[in-house]
Amino acid sequence: MNTRNLLRSCAAAAVLAAILYVAGKSLAQFLGLNDPVAGFFAQSPGIGDTGLLLVWAVGHCDGVDGPVVMLAKKAIETGNVNLVLPWVRAEDEAEITHAFDHAMSVRKLGPQARELADRHFFETLVRIHRAGEGAPFTGLKPAGRDLGPAIPAADRALEDGSVDTVVRLVTDAVARGIRERFQAAWSKRRFDPNDVEAGREYVEAYVPYIHFVERLYGMAKESAHGHSHESGQSVAHVH
Repeated sequence: MNTRNLLRSCAAAAVLAAILYVAGKSLAQFLGLNDPVAGFFAQSPGIGDTGLLLVWAVGHCDGVDGPVVMLAKKAIETGNVNLVLPWVRAEDEAEITHAFDHAMSVRKLGPQARELADRHFFETLVRIHRAGEGAPFTGLKPAGRDLGPAIPAADRALEDGSVDTVVRLVTDAVARGIRERFQAAWSKRRFDPNDVEAGREYVEAYVPYIHFVERLYGMAKESAHGHSHESGQSVAHVH
């Protein structure tokens, strides 16, 4: 698999994770729960003959077992900073290269220096990567966080060459989510116009239903490059 196809596959996995995130967020809003932790990642096969893993992450790029740190470790092992540069903006390459060169120099001072240098480089890389996404950096997160069923399935699909299992998994989850929200709104749609509280209950069921469908459809229509397949721009359904 060449680099271009690899990135396209990774982008598709990112869209999948985003769809599931919106589904979970909408459900949380409907049930009155706190916003769920949304973070998924998928791995892709190696690049060329190097056997490197390029891992696409949404929300888990700050984990010590996440994609950015994994590639940072490989960059240090091979002395090749280019392995991590795709994860930062072009304007940030110089800062990352400087941090990498500094870490490689400090590592020569001994085991303790190596550990400190590696940690500093990992944190610098993840911080700048997240800044490029407009996300805050609150420190590296521990390994072993639960990724749920979707992203491991997306990972296996990229290894096996078949996305059928992922499609079934996501389709079933989306169908359940739509039906549940539809039923909630449908069951409350007939109310006495003078019963304001009953009307409010209907609105509280209607809005999550409409937003859920709208957001999922909007993301489903986007290509892997983030552009809609439909001409023109859709107008958001505002409530």
